[in-house]
Amino acid sequence: MSEASLVKTICGYCGTGCGLIVEVKDNKIMKIRGDKEATVNKGQTCVKGAFAYEYVHAKNRLTSPLIRKAGQLVETTWEEAYEFIAEKLTGIKTKWGSNAISMFACARSTNESNFITQKFMRTVIHSNNIDGCNRT
Repeated sequence: MSEASLVKTICGYCGTGCGLIVEVKDNKIMKIRGDKEATVNKGQTCVKGAFAYEYVHAKNRLTSPLIRKAGQLVETTWEEAYEFIAEKLTGIKTKWGSNAISMFACARSTNESNFITQKFMRTVIHSNNIDGCNRT
């Protein structure tokens, strides 16, 4: 068995950017703690940042896109999934107009992800119907 290594990183759970120290052994996350040298969180973490990492190694985690065909979810390629999404969005926009489409952004996402989400809605879909849970 290999010895555990410590990896400095930034928490990906929300857009705050807390510094973390991740203990990795045999390519598996064993423990996470706050980085005391990080100016954002000074070693403190929320419950999610410190303990919500088991999903990374979950056996039932999705590893490829799924599309419902004949009532069943089946694995597909990313290309087919993106084409499916584009066709559905185009169909809704054509039939009902841009304001029939809305998007929900998430505080768990990075600022960059939220920025591109709103940019996509405004420039591609031509809708301002975007909301998120980070406005409380």
